[in-house]
Amino acid sequence: MDLDALRTIDFALLDDAVDDWSTMVGDLETLMESAEKGLHGAANKANWAGYNATVSKEFIGKTAGEFTDAHSQASSIHKILRDTRDELKKYKGQLDDALERARQKNLTVIGYEGGFTVTSNVPPEGRAQQDHDNKGEITALRDEIQKILEQATTSDTSAGTVLMAIADQSRLGFSDVDYDDRDEAAEALKKADELAELAKKDPEDLTTAQFDRLNAGLKDYGKDPLFAERFATDLGPQKTLEFWTGVTSPYTNSHVFRDRLEQLDDMQRNLGLTLATASQSDSAAMTDWKNNVIGLGEKRIGGSNGPMGFQVMSNLMRAGDYDDEFLNRYGTELMATERKLTGNGERQNLAWSFGGAAGTTQYLNRIGEDSGSDPLTGFLKGLSNSPDAATQFFNEEYISKDNPDNPFERDSDDENDYKGKVTLSNFQYLFEERDWPQETDSHGDDLHTGQNNLALALEAATTGHPAGELPTPDTPAHNKEQAKLFESLVSSISDDTGRLTDHGYMSDSIGQITSEYLPDINRAMTDDADADTNRLFPVAGTAATLNHRDVTALLVSVGQNPEGYAAVEVANKDYMANLMDYHMNPNLAAGDRYSNDTQFAIEQLSHGSGEISGTLAIGRQEAVAGPAKESDDAYDDSVAQWKNAVSGGVGTGIGVGVTFIASPVGGAVAGGAASTVSSMILEELFQNAEGHAQDDAGAVIGEKWESGLETNSAYTERAAELAAKAHNRTDLQDNSIDERARAAAQDGFRDAGTNTEYMAPHLKTDI
Repeated sequence: MDLDALRTIDFALLDDAVDDWSTMVGDLETLMESAEKGLHGAANKANWAGYNATVSKEFIGKTAGEFTDAHSQASSIHKILRDTRDELKKYKGQLDDALERARQKNLTVIGYEGGFTVTSNVPPEGRAQQDHDNKGEITALRDEIQKILEQATTSDTSAGTVLMAIADQSRLGFSDVDYDDRDEAAEALKKADELAELAKKDPEDLTTAQFDRLNAGLKDYGKDPLFAERFATDLGPQKTLEFWTGVTSPYTNSHVFRDRLEQLDDMQRNLGLTLATASQSDSAAMTDWKNNVIGLGEKRIGGSNGPMGFQVMSNLMRAGDYDDEFLNRYGTELMATERKLTGNGERQNLAWSFGGAAGTTQYLNRIGEDSGSDPLTGFLKGLSNSPDAATQFFNEEYISKDNPDNPFERDSDDENDYKGKVTLSNFQYLFEERDWPQETDSHGDDLHTGQNNLALALEAATTGHPAGELPTPDTPAHNKEQAKLFESLVSSISDDTGRLTDHGYMSDSIGQITSEYLPDINRAMTDDADADTNRLFPVAGTAATLNHRDVTALLVSVGQNPEGYAAVEVANKDYMANLMDYHMNPNLAAGDRYSNDTQFAIEQLSHGSGEISGTLAIGRQEAVAGPAKESDDAYDDSVAQWKNAVSGGVGTGIGVGVTFIASPVGGAVAGGAASTVSSMILEELFQNAEGHAQDDAGAVIGEKWESGLETNSAYTERAAELAAKAHNRTDLQDNSIDERARAAAQDGFRDAGTNTEYMAPHLKTDI
């Protein structure tokens, strides 16, 4: 900043800007609170259905979030402008004081473009001598003014840099930057530049101290959007891939690799989270970064024998929530390379096999035990954190039936009817056809990380929330694309149950998926041609179209794994209790009622819940008595764990808004104890979850079938009793609604055995 610019600065416009932004922050705070408490809160409580459940509700949620981001961004801008204004006023005051002291000492300061001079205020002919005599004072004044101008310049330019960085973050809408002051934001950018310089070094020249500094910095700043964007774009895509390739190689820098081997997992997470944060930026530099890192996918990194760019980058995707658009473009190019390297899926991808002739022997993954050679493993883990991107990826076409090089042919159900070439989606290829590379862990056991991550990504893609989480009131109802994918999943497992039962490690995710489609499954099991039972089992959003035979096969298959069984069985009890609560509500609109005879409705839903539990019980028997020889104790342990996770919550699974769930049951113990119908039922389910393992398989089947029948009907009876009590439905209580529900549940449980016998006889073991 020039001397004259600071000396003559007019703060009027800057003062107005600070005041305007202060007003803006206050207004946005009011709007933010109104949007969250009013708009968003009301949306979560409403009984959404159809288009509104999938589009309007999600739009309202995102709009409320935009108000929060707008307030955060405006608050940051206001603080930056205020800090800069106050600092510049301080520096102008210091400059004015220095100039006044100069005047009193008969010195003058002359500014010009690019600098200033300090000289004695005497006629030109005597100035040289006077300046020599006043050299000490002139030098001191010059240094003082120079320091003031440098500080003012730093304040002004850093504010401009930070404000431009904030503006560049989001092309549409607002970024979620949130800084307490200008210095905090400026420090983030400065730190990004410093750490990027370290990461740019040739990996062989990196010291352990520099590795530690880089690792700590990424951990501290990785979620900061300004830091992440600056770090990623400073480093660049090529250097990003070269850095991770170098530090994970024992031959590139053996000293750092040996001394920091145990910290490589932290580095992978911290770097991945930083890049994920950066990917959310819409800046021009970050757009180029994303385009170029995809372009490096098939290139060898670190030499002609190095890993491909896809192999390196996919391992950095295991942590964090990457931008959906970036993930979709990356996935499209990744699958194109997969087709190229496998002959459209006809053979195994040796280039992505660990230790293969064309593969790599470098452990690019340091989170878990798989080597990271197969880029689909890391990419699918990334998709599990990004539901929308996962849905789009799985529904994309892998290969068309019209492609002359398509190797996939299928026969129809009629052995005399040849179907021929078939079009496969990415889901069908990965779940049904792909020859997954095999690796073993440190104990010599087979690793299935790729297929496990496939299940996690499917969980996100079908449910609309990240894998490993439970739905909340904020989770949008299932949309058309999610329902379509679930239909494909159910059909695929029904066609070949071994796709799940031979890969039991996928069952926890498939069980969670199934638990969130219980309304759709119940509809299919009613065999109601005119769909009147749709009101008995309401669905918010798009319903999946399923058939009874397929869902029976799904439930028997899921039931053969303790975690899969527990996910569906616990959710089924929760759903049953909530649905009774819903249908007994006297305020339920006439158009939403299944029947004016509430007793009949309760009997019907009890029957449906009973059949689901019975079908799951058959799967449980298969695991205990069949080839798997699964311990029965493992089932009860899993039920207990899932109960604790669900805790009677109401998410999207019930298909109706949370306002339709009753207030606490009268007489319930206060102070955190179970108080609603569903929470009390789950508490009883948890208390009764005890192991009943037996040595004799036949005895196990007989005991568990009888025990399952009794406990299921008991829970259903109790749920009906509690729901009637919660709504003060003495008319139903007087008519023994609990006993009628029990009898209907028993019928449904028994029907599960009959239906499985006829619909899926091949799934049952003869004892």
